Amino acid sequence: MTSRIEYPSEARFDWLKWLLVVLLIVAGLAANYYFSQQPWPLRLLGWLFVFAVAAGVASQTRVGKQVLNFARESRMELRKVVWPSRQDTMQTTLKIAVVVVVLALLLWGLDGILLWLIGWLTGQRG
Repeated sequence: MTSRIEYPSEARFDWLKWLLVVLLIVAGLAANYYFSQQPWPLRLLGWLFVFAVAAGVASQTRVGKQVLNFARESRMELRKVVWPSRQDTMQTTLKIAVVVVVLALLLWGLDGILLWLIGWLTGQRG
């Protein structure tokens, strides 16, 4: 249930916005290198600021608006999910664990039988 949204007038300047995003990230890299003697928490705050501004600019592009719309729709769909109770989860986990152990034992037994059979056929076992 996706709807195609058209942004005809804004799409012309998307390349300029993406160029600004790239320039912001390159400027952040240069600033991180230039201020390498500063404590890392300050540089981290600078990076968070640069990424927030770059994300804000990117969200104004056609692709950015589509990504935001997808995230919004995904969140609405996630609210519709009926999550199992803790008891259901524990019971299902226990059932899966039992099946895994039983299958492991069956495969171990089958491996032993095939090993014995191949040894008997090749004459390595008496």
